[in-house]
Amino acid sequence: MSGISYVTKAGGFWLLNRVDPSDTTRDALDALPGGVLIAFLSVRLLNGGPPEWGAALVVVAIVRQTDSVLLAMASGVGVVVILRGGIGTLA
Repeated sequence: MSGISYVTKAGGFWLLNRVDPSDTTRDALDALPGGVLIAFLSVRLLNGGPPEWGAALVVVAIVRQTDSVLLAMASGVGVVVILRGGIGTLA
């Protein structure tokens, strides 16, 4: 499976180097990783409870204040750990 994944990604890069995509296509490709992340996280958030909802609020607040996605994600994980009662309850 890792070989197939690599071939798929490498094939995409190879193809994009051979054609000139329109600005709309390029904008869509640039937005794709964020869209995939939101799709995964929104399902988790909808099925979650107060720890996940609190972490989501913290993440949104931090990313709006600092523009640091890494800091926001780390803070969100920390909030979930704290609200769930510590490291031993992550599993």
